[in-house]
Amino acid sequence: MAALLGSSMLAAPAIGQDQTAQAPQQAATGGNAAIGDIIVTAQKREESLQNVPISVQAMGTQKLEQLNISDFNDYTKLLPSVAFQTIVPGATTVYIRGVASGGDGNHSGSLPSVGFYLDEQPITTIGGTLDVHIYDIARIEALSGPQGTLYGASSEAGTVRIITNKPSTAGFEGGFDVEGNTVRKGGQGGKIEGFVNVPLSESVAIRAVGFYQHDAGYIDNIAGTRTFIAGGDPDAPVVDPNGLSISNPGLVEKNYNDVDTYGGRLALGIDLSDDWTATASVFGQDQKAHGSFGYDTSLGDLKVQRFFPEINHDRWVQAALTVQGKIGSWDLTYAGAYLDRKRNSKTDYVDYAEAYDQLYANYALYDDDGAITGYLHGLAQVFYYQDNAGNTILPLQHIDGSDHFKRISQELRIASPAEEPFRIVGGVFYQRQSNLIHQDYKIDNLGADVSVNGFPGTLWLTQQKRVDRDYAIFGEASWDVTPTVTLTGGLRGYKFDNTLIGFFGFGRNPNADPADGRPFTATPFNAAASSRTGVAGCYTADGRTLREVINGSTDTVTLLPPTVRGSPCTDLADFKGGKLVPKRTKDTGVLYRANVTWKPAEGKLLYATWSKGFRPGGINRRGTIPPYAPDFLVNYEVGFKTTWNNVFRWNGAFFWQDWKKFQFSFLGENSFTEIHNGPNARIKGVETDFAWNPVTGLTLSGSAAYTDGKIRRNLCQFDDPTFTCLQGGVAMIASPKGTRLPITPRFKFTATGRYEFEAGPELKPYLQATVTHASSASSDIRQNAGGPNGFVFNPALQLGRLPAWTTADFAIGAKWQRFTTELFIQNAFDERAQISRFVNCGSCYPAAGGFAGFSRSYAVVQTPRTIGVRAGYRF
Repeated sequence: MAALLGSSMLAAPAIGQDQTAQAPQQAATGGNAAIGDIIVTAQKREESLQNVPISVQAMGTQKLEQLNISDFNDYTKLLPSVAFQTIVPGATTVYIRGVASGGDGNHSGSLPSVGFYLDEQPITTIGGTLDVHIYDIARIEALSGPQGTLYGASSEAGTVRIITNKPSTAGFEGGFDVEGNTVRKGGQGGKIEGFVNVPLSESVAIRAVGFYQHDAGYIDNIAGTRTFIAGGDPDAPVVDPNGLSISNPGLVEKNYNDVDTYGGRLALGIDLSDDWTATASVFGQDQKAHGSFGYDTSLGDLKVQRFFPEINHDRWVQAALTVQGKIGSWDLTYAGAYLDRKRNSKTDYVDYAEAYDQLYANYALYDDDGAITGYLHGLAQVFYYQDNAGNTILPLQHIDGSDHFKRISQELRIASPAEEPFRIVGGVFYQRQSNLIHQDYKIDNLGADVSVNGFPGTLWLTQQKRVDRDYAIFGEASWDVTPTVTLTGGLRGYKFDNTLIGFFGFGRNPNADPADGRPFTATPFNAAASSRTGVAGCYTADGRTLREVINGSTDTVTLLPPTVRGSPCTDLADFKGGKLVPKRTKDTGVLYRANVTWKPAEGKLLYATWSKGFRPGGINRRGTIPPYAPDFLVNYEVGFKTTWNNVFRWNGAFFWQDWKKFQFSFLGENSFTEIHNGPNARIKGVETDFAWNPVTGLTLSGSAAYTDGKIRRNLCQFDDPTFTCLQGGVAMIASPKGTRLPITPRFKFTATGRYEFEAGPELKPYLQATVTHASSASSDIRQNAGGPNGFVFNPALQLGRLPAWTTADFAIGAKWQRFTTELFIQNAFDERAQISRFVNCGSCYPAAGGFAGFSRSYAVVQTPRTIGVRAGYRF
């Protein structure tokens, strides 16, 4: 029974945590602060990093400040086992140890495979990792491998924990830091940050943090013109050269992609008694990003052409409460939080229209016998894009989107005394996260007859509500078999219950029926001449869809009212008992972890781990596609942690992971995200890190990872449990057996050298250098797409590979009494370090096979060379 309970040992009380978490670390481990020996709570109990028998990389306050880390990109670059995809700040998907299939991050896609925590509370979100500003942070811990028993769903491949500094009654303290910088081929940026810790009494203290950061832009929106086909001779398969054009003189701008971030944190710590403490905190952040963060590789270095304004506004607030105390000699912890996140965006979608305009340059019309009766030319004519007067209009799309994300989580856990040879930890967990999804695909001047019903100017609308619920009971038990050997076992029983309901698709207006004999007059359709989505699929009062009613009878029916406010009706739901209920998928299961630890000598530790993690299944936004099932990761790992004479630390791990029926997302038909379960994959690799203090003042540190992940059977273009991928006798293989998993480089390393020396009373100058390298990686797992009736193209080739890159950062500065000052240069050699690639139209074909369709490929890169100065003061 004890093994079915679990969570964490009680962390240090909030009041005075920094004092108890630093001095004991030196006493307990004999550690040398120069080589980074710090106390972590990776296993939800206070332990020296060198005593934790799992692969953990930790960066404490000092290192975070030394490396000028302030956001997500800064610290993930220094974690070799971590890779990520991003399009704009706040829309980032993280991967650890190569557990990546690509294409993730959609607001109604797969849950992440990496869990993120802010202190005790999970902040893992559906549509992208929170880009928490890093300041006054105690440490960041990156846990590699499945953390299923202690952290549950979405910690399938690993967990990243951001631990803040807590209020302290030890005394008043504060500080501030300022920075100014300039970016090559870009603008000027900077930041100002400050904190203060105020004891209010012997048992009460508050800590407040505030920050503002401006990141300069470096991508230019250059002048451009796009011309679209206006029509042509319906009797000839030749495009009329006449066209509709658009230019962007009002949006031409240098340094187009700047970001402004501001926010703060307020924490109140109370000693309720000698044994009980409570910490309440509120953390809020507002981030507004302008422009595009990927540049068009066909236009040249750091250039794009945009025809509509682009903005991504991401703001969130989290309120959290942690209560810690004792019942007898046992520790009890309650951790609860509420997160409210709103993200609004405006996105240029002209690329989509451009690609489809060329794809439909010569669109043949057929009669019932299959004979060609004529031609339509261009996207606007094929899809009947007209204004209210019947004039053909530019088919340019731009998207107004929003996500309103809410999350509540609660955890209650209990732990037996840590000093006992047999100890257990146990607990229960619950969370509910929801997302109200709004995506409005607009075309200026689009007529009401070809718009979504009741939404003039809207070609396509997504208005859905997603709810993900998780329940768990979990625990671990550890037994010191001998003074040097410890066995640990853990189980987690879980249940997930995920739902999705709402509307997606086009409108439906019979007045838009074409009069050219095209065989659509018997079915409900819209500007896209399609009856497969939208109002045509909405439910009527008798449980049928409008499509079924019109195709099957002449009955007069009434559409059911919308289930999600802001939509015309509901086409994504199940009709049960006379009403519409969300589409639903749920499951239960058990995760496990087993570990053996051997300490052959002081400062030496060997361990072996067998563990399992998972990611819940979910509902596809396109209701005709079945739900996707959970995927699981089974990890086999051996590792070591060694400290030599308190001046050299070397840790490492070898891992073998089986990723079963992995979820993979891609832009399918009409660039509509689909999530499917693929075959199994196997990931093998090694990761290591070291820190060395050879002489006083000099510290050398580094870390590296080698990751090799491949699929073990064919990845099919359709769901095929046999993985032979045969359809109509034709092999429909998206990727053959043995294809490497995308995104993660095979090899990545980072190394830092820092030298501090005395130059006078309380004056300590320093020099610092950091080098990071990543090998190349594929951007997409799919090597083939298309069907037997069309032509095949290569999505990975269309996107382009992520090339290898190497960056170098340098700093020179000094500490004098309470002052610090620094001159730094980041990405000193101005490397175009590509971290992600994307297209706006994933189902548009490259120029091939007689078709002219194509889609532009964009590269997201690390910031070009940045030179700046920093200064700080502590009081």
